[in-house]
Amino acid sequence: MKKALPETSALIKTIASNHGFDQCAIATAVPLDEDAKRLERWLKNGYHGEMHYMNNHFDLRVDPTKLVPGAKSVITLLYNYYPEESQQHDLPKIAKYAYGEDYHLVIRKKLHIFLESIREKMGNIEGRGFVDSAPVLERSWAQRSGLGWIGKNGNLINKKMGSFFFIATLITDLELEPDAPHAMDHCGSCSKCIDACPTDAILINKTIDASRCISYFTIELKSKDLPEQLKSNSENWIFGCDICQDVCPWNRFSKPHHHPELEPLKELMQFSIEDWMNLKEEKFKEVFKHSPLKRTGFEGIKRNLRLYQG
Repeated sequence: MKKALPETSALIKTIASNHGFDQCAIATAVPLDEDAKRLERWLKNGYHGEMHYMNNHFDLRVDPTKLVPGAKSVITLLYNYYPEESQQHDLPKIAKYAYGEDYHLVIRKKLHIFLESIREKMGNIEGRGFVDSAPVLERSWAQRSGLGWIGKNGNLINKKMGSFFFIATLITDLELEPDAPHAMDHCGSCSKCIDACPTDAILINKTIDASRCISYFTIELKSKDLPEQLKSNSENWIFGCDICQDVCPWNRFSKPHHHPELEPLKELMQFSIEDWMNLKEEKFKEVFKHSPLKRTGFEGIKRNLRLYQG
């Protein structure tokens, strides 16, 4: 393991910026004992619904050295996805993060290039990058590195950016000078996200009952049928949901991203309910082959269209 000099942290952040990441901060790689307790309680309460994979690899989620042996530092990166334009209100709604290319593919590639660039400067270091598809508590690491606080809606909130961003994590055996954790909670007495959630998925103490969340129903739930109570409360969301973020006062600081790969597909900006209903599977696969919507798939989207109230 190549030990870094104190000024190396600044160099890491410069490299991150050069590769298009909007913010970068660092925490020391240690077991997340308190987060482990919260996660265990959350799982025991069944708030994960049918997302059974959340029960897997518990020890990996809370200890970075189990993912990268000899891990010394956790680098967290933010990647803005706030769009310059949003859908018209009368269209079937898609969460903003899904407007462009699948962020898993976009950011995974950037993380690989980022790590290779660090190796060019630092030598043969070990590291693994993660983006929302591996057992990493990315919001906890982001808070520990000073990038924001966990809001009442469960999202990481950054004072400069709001919450419309992806979080990527790079765990490495490179010893870096950590940033100070974010100690303050700036939500105060505000309850706009709680009040706005139509399915009451946001509970007290920053706890999210994912099994009630519109995003869960429209993406994660694999059943052919949707709960009856959702049909009157979905507010026309057919893939994901942005309600709790749209009402958050901190998102007045959100600024449009400058990432070409996240530019909205014209179909998402234009498709009426009739266009969606008439869409054939072959066309769906062609239009959305690089889109997050392929995660739900053609049949899943057709199912979700039943939520549209007009």
